[in-house]
Amino acid sequence: LQYPVYWDHLEFCDGFRKLLDHLQLDKVHLFGASLGGFLAQKFAEYTHKSPRVQSLILCNSFSDTSIFNQTWTANSFWLMPAFMLKKIVLGNFASGPLDPEMADGIDFMVDRLESLGQSELASRLTLNCQNSYVEPHKIRDTPVTIMDVFDQSALSTEAKEEMYKLYPNARRAHLKTGGNFPYLCRSAEVNLYIQIHLLQFHGTRYAAIDPSMVSAEELEVQKISLHASNEQEEQ
Repeated sequence: LQYPVYWDHLEFCDGFRKLLDHLQLDKVHLFGASLGGFLAQKFAEYTHKSPRVQSLILCNSFSDTSIFNQTWTANSFWLMPAFMLKKIVLGNFASGPLDPEMADGIDFMVDRLESLGQSELASRLTLNCQNSYVEPHKIRDTPVTIMDVFDQSALSTEAKEEMYKLYPNARRAHLKTGGNFPYLCRSAEVNLYIQIHLLQFHGTRYAAIDPSMVSAEELEVQKISLHASNEQEEQ
């Protein structure tokens, strides 16, 4: 599923709202990685007067596009040829020795990148670099889990710290490794953290876990097991 070409954040938010209306979804839980996480925050902000976002899971995400130091070029991406846009994106991909899962994740993303046309690439880079930031006071009541990795990724330590400051009450889900695409190469851990995040809505109208698939008790056992495993790795 690919979203249409959008050239600014307001246009994206309006389009996403129309999609939820079409699907007859009142409120949703959003998982967003990198730009997707930023757009998820902007959508929650956009609909804060009549909330459409029940919770946010932000993976390797950011709150201010100025961290990329390319806001001055945002309005020129539409002029660039596709090969140049792809080169810009590929420059953020990890290089050097990688474990097989991370290498497969990068290969998958390279294939997806090759499938995008010039306008799709240009619009996404524009959204990524267009001067904008999240207004946290508008979404302060939204439950948030911040998920990030301890190894190399496109996000700086400063950008991660800014997210922690922006959401002081957010739950944190740390992965020892995963690079830029932990949802691909560390999918089991990411899925478990998503389930743990959604556990707080268990038994409510916004429950997102089918009780027939996994019980709250099973999730709690998995959570304890993951915590113990992470402690052993740190030692």
